[in-house]
Amino acid sequence: MTPSPADEASAPVDAGGAFRAHLGALALLTLLFFLNFLARIIQAPLLPAIEQELAISHAQAGSLFFFLAAGYFLSLLGSGFVSARIGHRRTMILSAALTGIALGATAAAGTLAVLRLGQFLVGAASGLYLPSAIATITALVPRRHWGKAIAIHEVAPNAAFVLAPVLAEALLSVMPWQGVLAVLGAGSLLGGAVFLACGRAGAFAGEAPSFGPLRDLARSRNYWLLVILFGLGIGGSMGLYTMLPLFLVSVHGFERVWANGLIAFSRLPGVAAAFGSGWLTDRFGAARTIAFVLLGNGLLTVGLGLCPAAWVPGLVAIQPALAVCFFPAGFAAIALASPPAARNIAVSLVTPFGFLLGAGAIPSLIGAVSEAVSFSAGFAAAGVLIAAGAFLPRRLRFR
Repeated sequence: MTPSPADEASAPVDAGGAFRAHLGALALLTLLFFLNFLARIIQAPLLPAIEQELAISHAQAGSLFFFLAAGYFLSLLGSGFVSARIGHRRTMILSAALTGIALGATAAAGTLAVLRLGQFLVGAASGLYLPSAIATITALVPRRHWGKAIAIHEVAPNAAFVLAPVLAEALLSVMPWQGVLAVLGAGSLLGGAVFLACGRAGAFAGEAPSFGPLRDLARSRNYWLLVILFGLGIGGSMGLYTMLPLFLVSVHGFERVWANGLIAFSRLPGVAAAFGSGWLTDRFGAARTIAFVLLGNGLLTVGLGLCPAAWVPGLVAIQPALAVCFFPAGFAAIALASPPAARNIAVSLVTPFGFLLGAGAIPSLIGAVSEAVSFSAGFAAAGVLIAAGAFLPRRLRFR
């Protein structure tokens, strides 16, 4: 009898050969995730140019990420229905293709309203990917190696954080910001074609959400704790990242090129830090790792808002390396709190609310506080919220 993906995920583990055998598949998934994530953050280094050309306020600029998060939120909620219908592999390919098309459409934006619509479409297209990817990885790799496997996958967003400012500045030197979006759209289409030709992982159907699991999740303390934790984890990473170029240019007088260069440099340690987080998750457990990361990240973010200007480059360089350590532990926590057959549902129901909070509400909050008080106060307030989340992981209950 052929084992199911869920059975494989919980099967006994060999000395490590089973993990190494799947490195090629993990590499292809990481490529797709890189392009997917890049599509969602490239607007951050472009934001000073967009704000200047469209003559919009900081609060309006921050609202762009709320529209992206709203599209991502709705797509994640519906992703289980798509993967149940066409399987995880085809869902990931579809996400790459639609993301490329949405970026191309956004490149035609000439007004704030059209740009908001484009952001919503990019979020909706890219949101199909992640639940299928996590379900594929946890079915592909033995349980004791989940931390390391997810950490490899998490190299993608960390690499995107590094390369997005560099790529944006390189392309802005020869084309307008609309052209940058068009180039990335073509890259997403190409990535989907590569996975279609070479990728075989994820060739099984997911479980569509139904009233029963939704009702059970809504009654589960674990679910709401994970939503809050992911909101804070995403806010401390992507939420701050989206507003940081504008913060450095507007508050501290950085040239846009220098600000984007500093942000790119600050994300380099995050690539190695993600691997370290995978090891810490396997060694000390997901809950302890999450608590440590949120407390440290929150305190660094408060410092970013309140410390003297001379300290800002150092804090910008340190904070992201800790922020990215949340995600291997966070996704491992979702997997540990969910039955194997419903992990894609758990991801697709935890991450949308978390993303809406972290990548939508937190940038909007920072923008609103910047208009009412100051940009620095906005960052400090976000840091206090993130640090407060360190007291929540110990309340999680794993299977």
